[in-house]
Amino acid sequence: MTPLHPDRSLPRRTGPMRAGQRGLTLAELMVTIAILTVLMSAALPLVHFQVKREQERELRYDLWMMRSAIDKYKDAADRGAFQTKVDSQNYPPDLQTLVDGVDVQGKKLRFLRKIPIDPMTGNTDWGMRSMQDDPDSDSWGGQSVFDVYTKSQATALDGTKYDTW
Repeated sequence: MTPLHPDRSLPRRTGPMRAGQRGLTLAELMVTIAILTVLMSAALPLVHFQVKREQERELRYDLWMMRSAIDKYKDAADRGAFQTKVDSQNYPPDLQTLVDGVDVQGKKLRFLRKIPIDPMTGNTDWGMRSMQDDPDSDSWGGQSVFDVYTKSQATALDGTKYDTW
């Protein structure tokens, strides 16, 4: 009679493996590792695609948020809530002004919580255009901020350049 395992359902092993008992052979282990390697190499491009798509989503949101803040600043200046420079056409002088805000009747009116980090370049150095600059200019005239764009020269998943967004 074979001694029982403490939970009384499995026979207890009392010696070395005998012929007929199965274990994992080296060949089976190698095949398993090869299959896992193939699966991992197929999954890596998908992970890279997901990461890039998430960066693009974040870039679109950051650009929308900053452009919205620029528009709100201009709307408030057009309504006469505060004074701006004559040549600025009521656009903010820089992005930091949107964060710092302007004084309106003794209160600070802010348009942006912080300058977001560009997900494509990893820093807060955004490209800017003023009203006086050409629409596809990559240098900022410095008069005011009419538009922002990323300084990344990379190509998006849809084939467009990020700096044209």
